[in-house]
Amino acid sequence: MSDTKLDRDILKDIYTRTMKVAQTDEKFRSLLTQGKVAVMYYPVRGQELVSGAMMAALNEDDYVVCTYRGQGEQTAKGVPADLWWAECIGKATGTCKGKGGPMHITHPESGVMVTTGVVGSGIPIANGLAMASQNNGDGRVTVTSFGDGAANIGAFHEAMNMAQLYKLPVVFLCQNNRYGEHTAYADHTDSPTIAERAAGYGMKGVRVDGNDVEAMWAAAKEAVDRARAGEGPTLIEAMCYRMMGHFFGADFSYMPEDHIAEMQAEDPLPKLRKVMLDHQFTEEELDAIVAEIDAEIDAAVEKALEAPFPDADELRKDVFEEEIAA
Repeated sequence: MSDTKLDRDILKDIYTRTMKVAQTDEKFRSLLTQGKVAVMYYPVRGQELVSGAMMAALNEDDYVVCTYRGQGEQTAKGVPADLWWAECIGKATGTCKGKGGPMHITHPESGVMVTTGVVGSGIPIANGLAMASQNNGDGRVTVTSFGDGAANIGAFHEAMNMAQLYKLPVVFLCQNNRYGEHTAYADHTDSPTIAERAAGYGMKGVRVDGNDVEAMWAAAKEAVDRARAGEGPTLIEAMCYRMMGHFFGADFSYMPEDHIAEMQAEDPLPKLRKVMLDHQFTEEELDAIVAEIDAEIDAAVEKALEAPFPDADELRKDVFEEEIAA
């Protein structure tokens, strides 16, 4: 059994990662509102703790595959802020030279191997990375993050079956925020939970409150430790809320009022702060962590805004291994 005890150092690590996700999200929405940037962005407000705790359970060289709503994993795993912001606003200094944007962040140095813009498409890719680690014996674990809607595509089931069959070192992290785009969970899935689907493949499945730091950490740590020990994959269904629209600018017109009230009451950020205070962290310590994060973000944004856009000739680069004349 994994040691899933949440000590003070781990808690501080999770808090720092979580607040970096939260402050990055807030900054992005602020820049869009002010008209300083004009790109597509998928807010992660309400899902910050899931990413923070999951990434804290990984080693620096472990792999992550995420989706277009992947800011949480990217930021919490350690993609450098200046490179991340530059990529998001299409600058040449970005992780992909400004040619991928927010939906295609890739930074192998921090373990963020793929960000996909197609729902669920990263799940089988994660199996490939996990199989490579298994074959190479490098000890790495791969986490693939996706939403509840993605659990209904064929690739999800195929990847689950394959991962369990070969006992791949992979963790399937379903961030169930109750809505697949604008469709409520009950309107696209009839099974009570997604976690219970794991049993159909002989896999361990866990449903956890993604707004509870102790529960989320325990589930993440145990799943990662199992995978690293060669005990196979785990499906984690982290229950959370998307407290903003599906994309920046979308509203909540399709959500019942009682759902909105429920998600506001379950906001993970004040819950996490209370846990921190209960563990004898002071308000001043917590504020100092956030202030340091804000300073890092502000410096990265300023640097990104001043960076150049890619040259026109970049259109034909990084497409083929060797340039082919038209």
